[in-house]
Amino acid sequence: MQYLKTLDKCFFWKEHGGMYGTAGISDIICCYKGRFVAFEVKRPGKQLTKLQEKTIKDIQTAGGQAYVVRSVDEVKKIMEEL
Repeated sequence: MQYLKTLDKCFFWKEHGGMYGTAGISDIICCYKGRFVAFEVKRPGKQLTKLQEKTIKDIQTAGGQAYVVRSVDEVKKIMEEL
């Protein structure tokens, strides 16, 4: 998130789970230069749940960008390509 703070035209937030949140939603939701981007943050070796997989597919089907990331370098590469 510290990296995202350095980008112009970038609005984002950390989605906290809980009873008022949306189950399966990605960890970081971002609007970057008018594009919807979602990041599911995973530690190396950890896998997505079925619900997380479905949510990522649903975001992509709706025209958004959704990624699984394991490092800040991965996020940087994605954002540079956008």
